[in-house]
Amino acid sequence: MLVLVSLALITVYFRESNDGRLHAAQRIGVSVLMPFEVAGERIARPFRDGWAWMSDLLDAKDENEELRRENQEIRRELIEARTAARESTLQGAIAAYVAGPSFPADFEPIVARIVGRPPTPYQQEVIVSAGTGDGVRRNAPVVSEGGNLVGKVTDVTDSTARITLITDQSSSVSAVVLETEASGVVKHGASTSSLILDRVEKDEMASEGNTVITAGWTTERFESLFPRGIPIGVVESVGQQDVDLFKRIQVAPLVDFDSLSAVIVLIEKKRPQSAQPAQQGQQGKKGQQKQKAAGRQQGTATRP
Repeated sequence: MLVLVSLALITVYFRESNDGRLHAAQRIGVSVLMPFEVAGERIARPFRDGWAWMSDLLDAKDENEELRRENQEIRRELIEARTAARESTLQGAIAAYVAGPSFPADFEPIVARIVGRPPTPYQQEVIVSAGTGDGVRRNAPVVSEGGNLVGKVTDVTDSTARITLITDQSSSVSAVVLETEASGVVKHGASTSSLILDRVEKDEMASEGNTVITAGWTTERFESLFPRGIPIGVVESVGQQDVDLFKRIQVAPLVDFDSLSAVIVLIEKKRPQSAQPAQQGQQGKKGQQKQKAAGRQQGTATRP
């Protein structure tokens, strides 16, 4: 019935003129209800705006979470890509050094990762992930991926080893200046990232920019822990005063110890056993000669 009444009213409304009863009733109704409509609009507007704001906020929050997840994923992929690139560069540098002419011929390389760093600046030591199970031995020299001197092994376990850096206060390395053959001992400098070349005679020459390398000395009974020719650092300054017994040579190390992530432990190859008897025979002959010389000296001393 409501539908039929509505259709009837609509039909009459469209057929009558603007001055008809239905048009007049509509104008009266609009004029009566307009204030209520305006009031309702003003009352409802804050609620409608608040709902729209909350809806937009929820949508923005969901979108922000999605963007954050995508950002984290991109960041993870970027870190993995950079890590892989750094690892590839490191492995390439190690392979180039081991296969290059500057690698000591009588040594074998053991690549180890740094897994522990010194807790204080006064302890210039690192822990690496290689030990006796990998062939690492105490006092073995340690170099960087580019072949520059890092330090030596001072303590070793089955799976780890402690490396004392050349910047440590207890460290000392016999060294020479590559260009002038001025010899001395490399020790720790004034700071944790500096070195000095000590015990260099005043008449020996050294200039700024010269390269300092390991001396690698060898005698009949002893030899240096470090093979000759391992780069240590570059001469920064050379000082000399009349009252000084030796030159004052500041050396900048070639290794950036703060960014060091992997090292190469140099393990000396085992010498042939046939060479050991020969050396022992030579030492025995030398001992006999010394005993004979001592006997002759005693005989001469007892003569009247």
